[in-house]
Formats: sequence, C-alpha cells, structure tokens
Amino acid sequence: MSLLREIVERNVTAYHESFGGWEEAVRASCQPLIKQGYITDAYEQAIVDCVKKFGPYIVLAPNIAMPHSTISADGVNEGAIGFMKVEVPVSFEEGNAEKDARLFFVLAATDPEEHMANMSRLANILTNPQIVDELLEARTDEDLLAIDARYPDEGEG
Repeated sequence: MSLLREIVERNVTAYHESFGGWEEAVRASCQPLIKQGYITDAYEQAIVDCVKKFGPYIVLAPNIAMPHSTISADGVNEGAIGFMKVEVPVSFEEGNAEKDARLFFVLAATDPEEHMANMSRLANILTNPQIVDELLEARTDEDLLAIDARYPDEGEG
C-alpha cells in the first residue's frame, strides 16, 4: 500500500493553521498517533526532549520535519508514520528559514530496521519536488488521496 493512502486509512493526519512555537507543533503532530494508540505521551515527550538536547535535527529540509526520538522506542506501541500540515511555517531555529517546517511526518518504530524502512518509504515521497509542492497545498485527507492517485508507486511499503 502506498504511504499516503496508509496514513489516511490509519487516521493519523492533522491540518492546522499555525502554532505558537515548535514544541506546540511537535506535540500536535503526535496527537493523531497517540489517539490511534500507535504511540504514548512518553514518546511525544522523548521527541521534544531530543530536539531540546540536539537541536532541530528533525527538520530534514526546508518545510519538512520528521519528528522522531533518537533515544529509543519507549512509548511506541506499533510502528506508524503520521502526517501533519501547517499553513504558517513553524520555526525551529530563530532567523534560519532553512529550519522552518510546514510538513510533519511523525516516525514511530519499534526497532531500528522498521525505522530505516519507514525512512526509506518517506524518502521515496520527499525526494520528489512535485509531491512536496502538492503536499504543501494539501488541506484535507482527500487531497492526500488525490496526490497518492497521481503518484501511485511512491512510498510503497
């Protein structure tokens, strides 16, 4: 199944206008996965703690953040990838637009192999600039499914 379809079918999406800061945004990006039981509050806190300790390592490229913990899989009940879109960029590093994000892909894995597989699936999508541009315009799950229909072979798992 393609990644975007899987994200929609697992009901782990969120769409927001803006946030007061990066921590609020990261916590909001985790909420769909918490609600569906994939992760717990402990994993959400581990992500926040890691960003505080290591800096904005979760911002992979301008507009793209991949919240995940570097500590361990504590708080991950089942592997999943969640998606959150924000209209107003979230700044992770004051004055550095390269560290602003609008697309959040929360990565939850139970072991290193699953983590690498999830990253690979995401890379297939995020290395296509057309898909990234379309994701930046997405406002609903229907938009994600339409993008998925246009790029059916991207993010296969």
